[in-house]
Amino acid sequence: MPQTGMNRRKFLNTTAKASAAFAGLTVVPSRVLGANGQTPPSEQITHAVIGVGGMGQGHLGYVKGDPTARLLAVCDVDANHLAQAVQIGGEGVTGYKDFREVLDRGDIDVVHVPTPPHWHALVSIAAAEAGCDIWCEKPMTRTIGEGQHVIDAVQRNGRMFRLNTWFRLHSGFYGLGTPVKPLKQLVDSGLLGWPLTVRVSAFTGFNWKASMWSGKTDLIPQPVPAELDYNLWLGPAPVKPYHPHRVHGSFRGYWDYDGGGLTDMGQHYLDPVQYLLNKDDTSPVEVEAYAPWPPHPDAVLLWGRVQMKYADGCKIILESCEWGDNQTAGQPYIEGPKGKVYQGFRTDPSDLKDAVASLPEPEPMVSDFNVSIKTRRKFGLNEENGNRSNMLVHLANAAIRTGRKLKFDPVAQRFVGDEEANRLVDQPMRAPWHL
Repeated sequence: MPQTGMNRRKFLNTTAKASAAFAGLTVVPSRVLGANGQTPPSEQITHAVIGVGGMGQGHLGYVKGDPTARLLAVCDVDANHLAQAVQIGGEGVTGYKDFREVLDRGDIDVVHVPTPPHWHALVSIAAAEAGCDIWCEKPMTRTIGEGQHVIDAVQRNGRMFRLNTWFRLHSGFYGLGTPVKPLKQLVDSGLLGWPLTVRVSAFTGFNWKASMWSGKTDLIPQPVPAELDYNLWLGPAPVKPYHPHRVHGSFRGYWDYDGGGLTDMGQHYLDPVQYLLNKDDTSPVEVEAYAPWPPHPDAVLLWGRVQMKYADGCKIILESCEWGDNQTAGQPYIEGPKGKVYQGFRTDPSDLKDAVASLPEPEPMVSDFNVSIKTRRKFGLNEENGNRSNMLVHLANAAIRTGRKLKFDPVAQRFVGDEEANRLVDQPMRAPWHL
C-alpha cells in the first residue's frame, strides 16, 4: 500500500500500545494486545476476497484458517453468494457488489481474485494500483496479452503476486503419483539426457476434463435472475443473452470467459513441466493441435492432442483421451535419450529412481505467501513464471482454434506471421473496461 507518514499498521500498533498504557482506565480486548497467543490487529494481514462463488469459497477458507489473517471484505455480483460469504466471514466483514469499492477502502493488504478468468487481469491490475498484494486463481489471465499488463502493474507498484497452483512447490502428490521435487532432481541431474519429451494425459495420471468443461451450442436465452448483476458479471466480455450455463460453475465452457478444461487444469499440470524443463524464462516456438474442425465460435468443445516444441527440442504432448486417437497408453511421463519416468515414479533403467537420494536438492523457493508479504521476496509461483505457464494453455487453445501449426516468438510473445492467431493474443474488451 502507498507509504505515508502514519500508515494503517503503524497507527494500529501505536494505539494498541497506548491502550495498554491506560489499561487501568479502559477495558482493552486481549486480542488487541496479543494476549494468550492471539495475533494483535497491528500484526495481522488484512484480506479481501473478490468473487465468492465456487473457488471463492475456498479462498474464504484460506483466510479464515490463518490466525495471522483478518478478513475485512467480500465481493460478488450475485447477492446470494455475497450474503453467504458475509455470514461465513462473521463480525467485521463488509460485503460489496463492485470490486472498485473494496479497493477504495485503503486498508486491505491482500486481494484474492477467484473470479472467472475474464476478470483476472483487470482486478489484479486494479489491486496492484491500489497498493495491494494479489492472490490470483488460475489461469493467471484469459489471454496471453493480458499477462504482460499484470506483470507491469505488479512490478511498477512493488507488489507481491501469488498464483494459486501449488505442485511446483514440492508439497503433496502431483498427478504422476509423486511430488515434483524428486522429478526435478532427476531432470536436473542429466541422468535422463536431453532433450526431453513430457506427456500429460489420462494415461500418465492427468484428467483434462474436456467433456466436463465443454460449452453448449444450443443455449436459449433466459431471464436474468434478480440476485445477479449480469452486466457487471460480464464486465469486459461481449454481451451475450443470459443463460445459467454461461455463469458460475459452468462458465469455463465459453471462450469469452475461459478456455475449457485446458485452462482449468492447465496451470496445475503444466507449470510443473515448465519448472522441470527449466523454461521459466521462455516459451515453446511451435504448437499444433489435433481437434474437431471447425471450432465453435462461442462454446469450448472437445479436443484430442496438442504438441508444443521448444527451441532446444524439448516437447510437451497433451492428450485429452476424450476425442480421437489416444497415442500415449503405456508411454512414459518423461522420456529422454538416457531414461524414462512412468506414472507412479517407475523408471527405466530401474535404478534411476534410487539415484534421487544422492542428488542435490532443488533451489528453495518461498512457499508461504505470508513470508512474501512480510519480507517482499517473490512467491514461488509469481507473476513472471506464472505468466509463462499461463502462456502454455493459451498456446494450446490457439492451435485448437486456428486448426494449424503455429510458430511463436517467446520474446515478443506473438505468433510469427499469423495475424489471425495474434488476434487471440490481444482481444478487445467491452467499453468502458480496458487494460
